Amino acid sequence: MSYLISAEDVYPQLQSGDWLIVDTRFALTDPHYGEKAYLESHLPGALYLDLNRDLSGPLAEHGGRHPWPDLQALLTTLRRAGLSNQSRVLIYDDAANMYAGRLWALLRWLGHEQVQLLDGGWQAWLSAGLPVSTVLPDLLLGDFEPDLRPQFLASVDELRSPARDVVVLDARSAERYRGETEPLDARAGHIPGALNRPFAENLQGPLFKSPDLLRSEMQALGLTPEQEIIVYCGSGVTANHTLIALAEAGFKRGRLYPGSWSDWVSYPDNPIATGPQP
Repeated sequence: MSYLISAEDVYPQLQSGDWLIVDTRFALTDPHYGEKAYLESHLPGALYLDLNRDLSGPLAEHGGRHPWPDLQALLTTLRRAGLSNQSRVLIYDDAANMYAGRLWALLRWLGHEQVQLLDGGWQAWLSAGLPVSTVLPDLLLGDFEPDLRPQFLASVDELRSPARDVVVLDARSAERYRGETEPLDARAGHIPGALNRPFAENLQGPLFKSPDLLRSEMQALGLTPEQEIIVYCGSGVTANHTLIALAEAGFKRGRLYPGSWSDWVSYPDNPIATGPQP
């Protein structure tokens, strides 16, 4: 099953009632933007989950700007949203799935595979002329039980001494990777040995590139489907966009460093590299 689905393809299926639809719109510059946009208009039946409040843990010395949430807190949130093991989950945002990917990753970690992102997001839904709503859904308590996959997450210790056959991939912009600018975190640069592929390169216009094109571009970077690939970004959010692209391209061993660069630089002794990738 593809993790992506078009507005035109998913709309007839949503009538079945088996779907849990989640709006994850968000803006780093205005933390209240997403919920305000949701209340103004959303997909019929959709509920809203907030990146900071619902899909991240509390800030601490380490863990990055969007810490990975506590398991029990996350399960409480998702069950209150109505998640069961039978749920088919549709996630969308209005930022090319930059934020929707966070919930996708959390569900993958929990072992829930019936999850798809609305390719093109909110804009694609509107462009297709499909109905929208301001009605808040009635939520029924879900009974989801996880099949946890701890191997999906990579620790800072693994990044300090990665195995010889592991590739580390930085999904931030090339300027941030090279250390020329750092608008959000305390230090500039990248994890030594990491390759760079900005997550925006996964897109062709507002949509994800085709699996064949993604595969050829990943291979041109030197990646192979057999490799274990640990992906990071600034705070563990946009890295998931690249993990989705890897999965669509047939690279099945992608893993997430959840704290990402903002966690890495919270350890003063962690080494930092600058300049272009080799």
